[in-house]
Amino acid sequence: MSEMVTVVTGKNTEVKFGQGLPTVIIAERINPTGRKNLAEELRQGKLDIVEADAKRQSDAGAHIIDVNVGAVSVNEIEMLPKAVKKVMEVTDKSICIDSANPKAIKAALDVYPYKALINSVNGKEESMEEILPMVKESGCAVVCLTMDEAGIKNDVESRLNVARKIIRRAEAAGIKREDLVFDCLVMTASTDVSSARITLETMRKVVEEFGVSTTLGASNISFGMPNRELLNIHFLTMAVINGLAAPITDPLIKGLIPALRAADFLAGRDPYGMTYISDYRKK
Repeated sequence: MSEMVTVVTGKNTEVKFGQGLPTVIIAERINPTGRKNLAEELRQGKLDIVEADAKRQSDAGAHIIDVNVGAVSVNEIEMLPKAVKKVMEVTDKSICIDSANPKAIKAALDVYPYKALINSVNGKEESMEEILPMVKESGCAVVCLTMDEAGIKNDVESRLNVARKIIRRAEAAGIKREDLVFDCLVMTASTDVSSARITLETMRKVVEEFGVSTTLGASNISFGMPNRELLNIHFLTMAVINGLAAPITDPLIKGLIPALRAADFLAGRDPYGMTYISDYRKK
C-alpha cells in the first residue's frame, strides 16, 4: 500500500505528516478535562489560559494546537470558535478542532480560514452521517476513531473492521484517504496488560493495509501508574516504530521531543538524522 501524506495549514504554515515523515506533535493542553481552572475560565467566557497554553505549546515545538472547550455548563457552539480565534491571534500553528458536538465543530470551522484537522468521527452511523459531509464540504482532515456502536473492542480485527467501514464511507462521500487520520485508541495498561500491544498491533496493520496517517492520545496508557510521563514517553517511542505519525500529547513533558526525534531517526523517518541533529544544536 502506498503511503499517504496528510496536510493541514495555518497562517503562513503547512504541516505534513504520514508514514516515512518525522513525527508531528498535536498539542493537547487546551482541554478542560481534569483542569478545573481552565473549565472555570471557559464557563466565565475567559480565554487567558487558552492564550497562554497556545503560546507555551507553540514555543515548546508543537506543530498543531488541539483546541477543546468541552466542559459542564460551557456553550461549545459559542466558545469553541472564540477559542480557535484566540489561538490564531497568538500563534501561526495549525489547529485541531476538537469536540464531541458536530455543531460546535461546524461553528469553529466557519471561523478558521485554513485547512483544519477535526477531532473526530467514529464508526457509529450517526457520527459518520454528521461528520463526513462536513469534512467533504470544508476540505479538512479528520481524526477517525476505531470504535462504533459496539464500543471499543479489545481485539485487533474488530478495530480494523471499524477502520475499513469508515474508509468505505469516507471514500463514497468523496473524501481523500490522505485526509483520514486513524486513532487506534489507547486504553489503560494498569487494568489490561494487553492494552498497549493491541493498540500498537492495530495501528501497524492499519498502516500496512491502508497507508494512512495515524494519531494516538498517549496519556490513557499510564493512568493509575506512578511516573506517568516516563510511561507516556516510552509508549510513544514504541508507537513511532509501529507507524504513529502525529501523537496528541503534551509538548511540555520534559524529554518528550528529544525522545520522539531519536525514535524518528532509528525508525528511518529522519534521513541522516538531520532533524535530530538540528534539535540537539538548538539546546
